[in-house]
Amino acid sequence: MEKIKLELYTDYLICNNGFATATGLSAMIEGDISHDQMTRFLSSRPFTSKDLWEQVKPIVRQIEDEEGYLIFDDTIQEKAWTDENEIMCWHFDHCKGRTVKGINLLNALYYSGDVSIPVAFEVVRKPIQFSDIETRKVKRASVVTKNELMRQMIVICLMNTIKFRYVLMDSWFGSKENFAFILEKDKHFIAALKDNRLVALTEQDKKEGRFVRISQLELTDQQAVRGWLKGFPQEVLLVRRVFTNKDGSTGLL
Repeated sequence: MEKIKLELYTDYLICNNGFATATGLSAMIEGDISHDQMTRFLSSRPFTSKDLWEQVKPIVRQIEDEEGYLIFDDTIQEKAWTDENEIMCWHFDHCKGRTVKGINLLNALYYSGDVSIPVAFEVVRKPIQFSDIETRKVKRASVVTKNELMRQMIVICLMNTIKFRYVLMDSWFGSKENFAFILEKDKHFIAALKDNRLVALTEQDKKEGRFVRISQLELTDQQAVRGWLKGFPQEVLLVRRVFTNKDGSTGLL
């Protein structure tokens, strides 16, 4: 019965275009499950990645491939008027360039054979409260960083024996610690890099400490070069991509 309720509520969230409520769900299914039953079910316990994995495991087993991709990204569900706590708090939104109030989720998406499916998630918690010296405002901090959470999630995906070859991530997770961790697990990484990262294009330049900013590399669209990131011993392949936006402007990755 619990699985049925979870599937019903998930489908309801997907198809609903307005405010999602237990009463609205009960009305949609014509009272087969009352809103009180659904409320008690949702508040009975925390739902975790383990619950998600139990739901998606059969599908993953059908589509998984040794060349599959594990994609990490975080998202913020804004809740401007909800009372603050260790989950519902302020997070920096890179899309908006400012902090917003809401729930910060770190997601792991599995991609194989043109099929994408979520396989793990973590809610970013900030239980530590402190006072900013300059502003005197009370702020919150996490016990573990999102980079540490990502590495923990990779371990869980490996324990679940998900077949994949590459880990994809944006520049927030493009640290040398994450790169080294992924290689230690006998996997490969594909990551966006900030344009101020330093790179040497020859081993001699690396040995002599001659590094340049990635933004200074004169690469054409989709051109790839081998090089070394400063502080990371393994040789990497650097690729520039040029994207044209709807307004005619271009962006570099």
